[in-house]
Amino acid sequence: MAHYLVIVESPAKAKTINRFLGKNYTVVASNGHVRDLPKSQLGIDVDNDFEPKYITIRGKGEILSMLRKEAKKADKVYLATDPDREGEAISWHLAAALNLADKDIHRITFNEITKKAVKESLKKPRKIDMNLVDAQQARRILDRLVGYKISPILWKKVKRGLSAGRVQSVALWLICDRERKIDAFIPEEYWTVDVILHADGSSKPLRAKLTAIDGNKAEIHSKEEADQICADLEQAQYKIESMKSGHRTRKPPLPFTTSTLQQEASRKLNFSTQKTMRIAQQLYEGVDVKGAGTVGLITYLRTDSVRVSDEADANVRSYIGKNYGDEYVGGQVRTAQNGAVSIQDAHEAIRPTLIDYPPLAVKESLSRDQYRLYQLIWNRFTASRMSPAVYETTSVKIGSGRYTLGVSASRIEFEGFMAVYKPEDKEVTPALDKKLTENSELSYESTEPEQHFTQAPPHYTEASLVKELEDRGIGRPSTYAPTITTILARHYITKEKKNLYVTELGEVVNNIMETSFPSIVNVDFTATMESLLDEVSEGIVDYKSVIRNFYPDLEASVEKAEKEIERVEIKDEVSDVVCDKCGRMMVIKYGPHGKFLACPGFPECKNTKSYFEKTGVKCPKCGGEIVIRKTRKGRRYYGCEHNPDCDFMSWQRPSGILCPECGSMMLEHGNKLVCMNKECSYQMDKAEAEEQKGKISE
Repeated sequence: MAHYLVIVESPAKAKTINRFLGKNYTVVASNGHVRDLPKSQLGIDVDNDFEPKYITIRGKGEILSMLRKEAKKADKVYLATDPDREGEAISWHLAAALNLADKDIHRITFNEITKKAVKESLKKPRKIDMNLVDAQQARRILDRLVGYKISPILWKKVKRGLSAGRVQSVALWLICDRERKIDAFIPEEYWTVDVILHADGSSKPLRAKLTAIDGNKAEIHSKEEADQICADLEQAQYKIESMKSGHRTRKPPLPFTTSTLQQEASRKLNFSTQKTMRIAQQLYEGVDVKGAGTVGLITYLRTDSVRVSDEADANVRSYIGKNYGDEYVGGQVRTAQNGAVSIQDAHEAIRPTLIDYPPLAVKESLSRDQYRLYQLIWNRFTASRMSPAVYETTSVKIGSGRYTLGVSASRIEFEGFMAVYKPEDKEVTPALDKKLTENSELSYESTEPEQHFTQAPPHYTEASLVKELEDRGIGRPSTYAPTITTILARHYITKEKKNLYVTELGEVVNNIMETSFPSIVNVDFTATMESLLDEVSEGIVDYKSVIRNFYPDLEASVEKAEKEIERVEIKDEVSDVVCDKCGRMMVIKYGPHGKFLACPGFPECKNTKSYFEKTGVKCPKCGGEIVIRKTRKGRRYYGCEHNPDCDFMSWQRPSGILCPECGSMMLEHGNKLVCMNKECSYQMDKAEAEEQKGKISE
C-alpha cells in the first residue's frame, strides 16, 4: 500500500487533519519555519545581488531529522502549509531542507480545515508558487536590511536592545504624529439650544433642536450669544412648517477580514490584536467538539478579502431561510469594502466552516474567549447574507421667526440582519406624537442651552491604529498584530485602558527616524512598497529589482546618520544629585522605560534612582518644583516633586505664566498657552506671553 506524508506547520493543525485521512497518511508538523536568515549577522550578500543566506533555525535540527526520515519512507510528500506568502515560503524552505526534487514537490492548500476541503486539495496538488515565495523573500530581506542597518544607530544614540523596522517605525510615527496634534489642539467653545414645546391636546413634550438662524446653520460661540437666543425663543411663536415621512435601509455588514475582526474584537470583546489572532488561530486549526472530534471551526484567519465561496453562500442562505424566514434572506452582497486599499483576493473572508455549528451548539466545547470570538465571527457572517434593516423615519421642521428648529424620529420597521448582529444603533429616536400635523401650533415650555467644547483627535487604540494602517495601505493582515506587539514590547508606546500613548523613549526613537531616515517613516513610501510586493506576488515585478532600487538610499542615509551621530553623540549628563552610597555626582542614563539616575562608579557602586527632569516651573499649589513624571506604563505627565504630599498634575507642560483672567497656571498647547482652569477659556500666543514669565505666585 502506498504511503503519503503530509507536512503542516502546527501540531494542532496536524491533529485535526489526521482525523480526515486514512492509515496510509502520516501528518506531521514542522512547527513553523525551519530555515531563516541568521540572527548573528546581516545574512544578505549585498555585493552579490542581495543573495540571502539561509541557515537551519537553532533547535529545528531534530525536527528536520524526523521529517527527512518520514520523507524517505513516503511515496509522496504533500506540503500543506498555510495558503499565503508565508506558508508558501515555509513549503519552499521545507522542500530545500528535505532535498525534494522538483518532480517530488506536491503543494496543497485549503482555506478551511474540513474533511471535504483537505481531501479536495489532495486531488489538486501543484508546484510551489515562486512568485509568492519571492514576495515573502523581498519583505524579509527589506525588513532585515532596515532592521540590521538602522538598529545599531539607535544603540549608539540611545541604548542597546532597540530596533527599527519598515512597518513598526511608520506605526510609531503615526502615534507620535497623533500625540503632537492632541498636544497642539486648543478646544473651542460652542453651544447648542434645545427647546421644549407642547402641541395642543398632547401630553407628550416635544424636544426640538435649534438648527438655523436667519436661514444659516446655527453657530453659537459664547454664553452671551446663547442667553440672547434663549431670551428670543422664550417670546417666540412656534408652528410646524413641514413633516416628512419616509423609509431608510441599513445594509448588513460585510463578513470579517483580518483587520475588521481585530477592530471589532477590540471594540466588543476588549481583545488586543495579539489575543484575537491567537484565539482565531485555535479556532482555525481545530478544537475538540463533543460528539464530532477535532473540528476546524473557522476559515483561514489572515485575509483582506470579503469573498465567500458559492457553497458557503448557499448554505448560509438556506440556514437563514429555515431559521428566520425567507424575508430575512438577503439579496446580492457587496464584494469589496468601501475605500479599501489593495485588496488581496487570495482567500475567502473569515467565516465559520460549517454554518450548522451555531455558537450555542459548541459552547460547551470552547473556552469563554474562544466562544465569544466564534460567536462574533458566526453572527457577522450570517448577518452579511441577510436582508437590510428598514427604518421608518419622520422629519419635522418648526418655524419661529428668524429661528428654525428640527425634530427627527425613527423606528425599526424590519430588523433584517439585526436579528443576528446588532451594531451600535444611535439611529433609533423616540417616536413623535401622532396628533402632530403640518401647521400645528406649538406652545413654549422651556429652553435648555448646553455648553460644549470641540474635542481633540482621539488617541489611537489598537483597533483604530489597525484601521489607519489598512486604510493607508501599510502592512498586510499578518503584520498588524506583531507590529503593535513589537512597539509595545520595546516600550516605544504604552497602553492605558484601550488608548495608546507614546513614551519618552518612543519620542526619542521617532525623532531619530524622522531626522535621519525620513523615507522609512514616510507613509506614502511604505504604502508604495507594499504595492510593489503585491506586484512581485503576481509575477509583474522581479523581487531583486525592488531591493536594488531601495538599498542605495538606505545605505546613503545610514552613512550620513553615522557621521552625524559622531558629532551629536549623547554622553551621560551629570545631575545635581549626590550618590548616597559613595558621594559621586549621579549621571542620567536611558533605560527601557526612559531616563534614570545611575552612579558613574559602576560596577563598584551600583546605586540607581528614579530621575525626574525639572521643568523650571514652580508648583502653583505648594511652591515646589514641577518635574516630568511617568505613569507605571510609561506615559509622561507633569507633577510636583513633593508628590504624594502635593497632588498637582497636568498632562500638558506648565508654562510658568499665570492666566491674566483668573490667575491659574497656563499650559502649553502647541504654539498657544491655555488656562488650566476649565471654567476659564483664556488663551494667548506663546510669543505674546514671554513678557509675563516669572509672575507665578509663590
